[in-house]
Amino acid sequence: MEKLEKIEQEIASIKDRNRKVEADKAWEISLTRKILVGILTYFVIVIFFYFADFPKPFLNAIVPTIGFVLSTLSIPFFKNIWIKYFYKK
Repeated sequence: MEKLEKIEQEIASIKDRNRKVEADKAWEISLTRKILVGILTYFVIVIFFYFADFPKPFLNAIVPTIGFVLSTLSIPFFKNIWIKYFYKK
């Protein structure tokens, strides 16, 4: 019986780990995360532009933020190409 309980504990541990991995993956591809990254990036750039005394920091921070967000959104596309054509197991 002890061996059966150990196997059941290992299975439960694997299931817990899988739930965590699935939740992490869901977060990584979620729209919420993408929007949050964009908002946080914008505010960091605004703060930098403000203290660097750039003109119109709230307006000028939009361009680098859009560039950063677009680059991060395109990563899955290029990742899939890389896996398909370059990744060798």
